[in-house]
Amino acid sequence: MQRRHIVRGLGGLGAAMATQAKAVSQPPPVRKPPRLQRGDHVGIISPAGATYDADRLELVIDAIKGLGFVPRVAPHALDRYGYLAGRDRDRAADINGFFGDPQISALIPIRGDWGSARVLPYLDYAAISRHPKVLIGFSDITALLLAIQAQTGLVTFHGPHGLTAWRQDQVEGFRRLLMEAEALSFSNPLVGADQDRLMRDQGRIYTLTPGQARGALIGGNLSVLCGLVGSPYMPTTRGRILFLEDVGEPPYRIDRMITHLKLAGVLDHLAGLIFGQCGDCNPGEGYGSLTLREILQDHIQPLGIPAWMGAWIGHVEPMWTLPLGTQVTIDAAAGHITMVEAAVEEGNKV
Repeated sequence: MQRRHIVRGLGGLGAAMATQAKAVSQPPPVRKPPRLQRGDHVGIISPAGATYDADRLELVIDAIKGLGFVPRVAPHALDRYGYLAGRDRDRAADINGFFGDPQISALIPIRGDWGSARVLPYLDYAAISRHPKVLIGFSDITALLLAIQAQTGLVTFHGPHGLTAWRQDQVEGFRRLLMEAEALSFSNPLVGADQDRLMRDQGRIYTLTPGQARGALIGGNLSVLCGLVGSPYMPTTRGRILFLEDVGEPPYRIDRMITHLKLAGVLDHLAGLIFGQCGDCNPGEGYGSLTLREILQDHIQPLGIPAWMGAWIGHVEPMWTLPLGTQVTIDAAAGHITMVEAAVEEGNKV
């Protein structure tokens, strides 16, 4: 008798969890958030790592004001639970609260670090679907971007956190894509000393397989994305263009993660692949180590799809604002990404 009661209880728990997030066999219809306008209210959230110094939050508030928006700080933004920005349910409640607040037009995190994946079971995806809004971030925020994309079809944005530099070249892309509703093109910028010399050092591209392709853009941080594989929070990659980036990972770990994606079928049926920047991912002194290029040649070239490495995507500045879920075209020989459509709607806010 006791065992039957336990099994029934577990079944009820499983049913309750299933109402929060369901495995997605077919991707939901694409939903675009309304474009942003000056004077909009922007929610500042902290879904991952703790913000230890309050002046870091003040910097984010200044940046939001500088963009022309009205900042609203989430109730738990400065909470701390070890290395996390508070308890999982509290961080999720901040996200749910802002999506449900009709005054809020966008959500921007203070920072990434680690912890976004822990809040995914507690998000109200039905409410998020009913109230599409701009959600932007990168690195650990990849978990939020992909989960919400997978569960609701909402276009999310791989772009700056609140604590990024917000230099003019970064602000321009943000404004044009999210406020002017432009369909942008992306190619590696000339940065640093490369602006004054004949050859390019930073931002060089290497074409793995030449060609052009079209598909919905999806991707983010490789380590975080790998952690979602096999869960209902991982969007389909079939027919899509996948981009990946990482930081601080030695080559053998990159090899292990891409092997995982390959064995899990994530790389099957891609339309194209873009590998961005991998800062501090050198082999070091390891004798005979494979290089990042060799790893990608091993795994990506046999796919026979347009692909290149070295795109200006990752823990770099200026940081592109890239839409996840909308159609783009790519040219792997030139290293270009071109949006086919605007990523935000011109219509009234929901």
